[in-house]
Amino acid sequence: MTHAEQHAMVVELLYYQRKMSRYDQEEFEMYVKRDKDDEDLDSMSQRRLVQLHEKYMPQKRGRA
Repeated sequence: MTHAEQHAMVVELLYYQRKMSRYDQEEFEMYVKRDKDDEDLDSMSQRRLVQLHEKYMPQKRGRA
């Protein structure tokens, strides 16, 4: 995952932060801080960020 992809996921999830569980929200806040410091996430943190993104981002529905 590139830094740009990581940043895009963090930005998208900022709006949905209020809907997160307390544990997920605390973990996400750590990712936001690391993103502000322009740090790359390790592979485990990247996987967790992807899981949060899949869990909280609404699925876009296609036309039938």
